[in-house]
Amino acid sequence: MSFLAQKLFSFGGAIKNVNKNSIRLSSHFIYHPDNEKPIEGETKKMNMMQAINDAMDITLKNDPTAVLFGEDVGFGGVFRCALGLQEKYGKDRVFNTPLCEQGIAGFGIGLATAGATAIAEIQFADYIFPAFDQLVNEAAKARYRSGGQFDCGALTVRAPCGAVGHGGLYHSQSPEAFFAHAAGLKVIVPRGPIAAKGLLLACIQERDPCIFLEPKILYRSANEEVPIDSYTLPIGKAQILREGNQVTLIAWGTQVHVLLEVAKLAKEQFDVSCEVIDLMSIQPWDEVTVCDSVKKTGRCLIAHEAPLTCGFGAELAATIQEECFLHLEAPISRVTGWDAPFPHVFEPFYLPDRWRCLEAIKQLVQY
Repeated sequence: MSFLAQKLFSFGGAIKNVNKNSIRLSSHFIYHPDNEKPIEGETKKMNMMQAINDAMDITLKNDPTAVLFGEDVGFGGVFRCALGLQEKYGKDRVFNTPLCEQGIAGFGIGLATAGATAIAEIQFADYIFPAFDQLVNEAAKARYRSGGQFDCGALTVRAPCGAVGHGGLYHSQSPEAFFAHAAGLKVIVPRGPIAAKGLLLACIQERDPCIFLEPKILYRSANEEVPIDSYTLPIGKAQILREGNQVTLIAWGTQVHVLLEVAKLAKEQFDVSCEVIDLMSIQPWDEVTVCDSVKKTGRCLIAHEAPLTCGFGAELAATIQEECFLHLEAPISRVTGWDAPFPHVFEPFYLPDRWRCLEAIKQLVQY
């Protein structure tokens, strides 16, 4: 048995009756599917890749100006999120681009400014940085610099992000904090199929350019009964997934599922009641829901895969400290990736897993 497996088995007896050969060491979480449906009506079991495909299919069907483009999307993309869409809508509306992220973003800005609905795919979020100037200096500022005469609000940039179990330093990064710093962009990270479809459709309809970051490990590991009709979820509104009264746990994307498991362990092992919040929208973010929760619980833990320094958790912590200072029973805790390049073989030690988060909760309640 590996060192990591021994660690999992030895921590407080939390994992019992598990065949050691069945442990997937590439996964640092247990997926918690959504049970509540955003709308009434027929549903279909989809993984997150299929839910994203469905959202783009609905858009291309209902909006004749909509186009989908990026590296390899013509045959479905590296993760197959665009599978079958070129065959259905033609090469004029779903097409490959050169391997040039700056060009993809710039082309999308031009299309959106001219009135089209542009859905651009960056093959991995790690490679979005060549497009950083176009997105931060052009897309984000188009409405402002023109005095409202034009904008590129019909631009949505999709990008797979986060840990996948074997991605290493160039295929596992979480760049949400970089874009949250740029006024004019909206940044969204879904936690599963239902959220992904509703939030992506909301981004496509939004009149500000959106960066839609898709945790790639969830593409096939996340399965839910997703409504087949079109629906949107509000951008800038967090969701409370588990109610509690002693510690507020905040995350987004894959890390939400880590904290849902941690909340269960905290109750079982320490009899600590945790409230779990999925931020969902990084920019704008739901300050009211977060601060109301922290005022109730008096303690707060923020967890994200990105490095600690200048991660978006720092912004949350600063606001919570300002708004909730007199209600806090302990310093705000952050459990994050380390200030180092994302490793390959040491990925399990880089990620904010259940054990690091559970120890942080223990420290919060004992403070």
